[in-house]
Amino acid sequence: MSDEAPTPFPPGSTIGIMGSGQLGRMTAFAAAELGYDVHIFSGEADSPAGRVAARETVADYTDASALDGFARSVDVVTFEFENIPHESVRRLAASVPVRPGWEALRVAQDRRDEKDFLAGIGVPTAPYAKIGTRADLDAAIAKLGRPAILKTARLGYDGKGQVALAPDGSLEAAWQAFGEVPGIVEARIDFACEISVIIARGVDGATAAYVPVENRHVNHILDTTIAPAAVSRDVAHQALGIAQRIAERLEIVGLLAVEMFVTPDHQVLVNEIAPRPHNSGHWTIDACQTSQFTQFVRAVAGLPLGSPERHSDAVMKNLIGADFDGWAELAADPSARLHLYGKRESRPGRKMGHVTRLSPRRD
Repeated sequence: MSDEAPTPFPPGSTIGIMGSGQLGRMTAFAAAELGYDVHIFSGEADSPAGRVAARETVADYTDASALDGFARSVDVVTFEFENIPHESVRRLAASVPVRPGWEALRVAQDRRDEKDFLAGIGVPTAPYAKIGTRADLDAAIAKLGRPAILKTARLGYDGKGQVALAPDGSLEAAWQAFGEVPGIVEARIDFACEISVIIARGVDGATAAYVPVENRHVNHILDTTIAPAAVSRDVAHQALGIAQRIAERLEIVGLLAVEMFVTPDHQVLVNEIAPRPHNSGHWTIDACQTSQFTQFVRAVAGLPLGSPERHSDAVMKNLIGADFDGWAELAADPSARLHLYGKRESRPGRKMGHVTRLSPRRD
């Protein structure tokens, strides 16, 4: 159906969210503050988002009957992670506005489509080649050389679905460890730092971007975000321009996170995109006039975008696995702004919460 109406959904409307993790949970909090109800569609019961929402449907993401009932119960639909079948979101879009659209989801959930899309709009990335067979892998290495990284086309995040290709390593062993599935080979980039930009785009095409931030990873999982990133004005300008170009070409209505590498010679290369709130934007809850979650709700509901300006600089630290055990000490620390996600079980590599510390804005 057409999704052209500029009129905002009034308070009391229901926002449907596909997905039920911490991003959905924090979005539900933001929606409630603006007077909206949230209906969560979850693949599992007792989810972090489902426990704070007005309503939750628990069903498989491909359950046609559940999807149709969900669509009838909401005024607008969005999603909080990429690993939802885009065909299911397309089904919803036939009867209710979906923001951002299913096409943005389709592009973001497959690394092959994502890389081709970025190349097609002139956005720089690391050199890459698409693969589906062992012969494709050999051809990709002949083209790109090693070291390189083998990445699954789908379902890869936080370092999952990746195999490093060392100069002297066995390609056959790497291919078998990879699972012999479709993916890409990416040349390994010598980068000075990793940054990200989160940009919002409204129904009317207006955009608002948060300052670029630096992201530091441990074991391929985001550990710390520093806002703002200590990069030159030229690098920041490049990053913001790239994010805006992608958001406009994808016709995003909602949020887009763009993860990027900054090379030693100050070039900006896009690594991944995510059309939703992002871990590297959690600092905005405490440091900005409008958090990424409130901004997300504003865009999806058709409200004017809020100001992304920060009133403070910030360092956000993820609480991963056993880090959660220190929650009581963090709760007693007056300088720590603690956010816990309500997950029932702590496991290695699992994001259990985050803590943000603020400092006076430097510029």
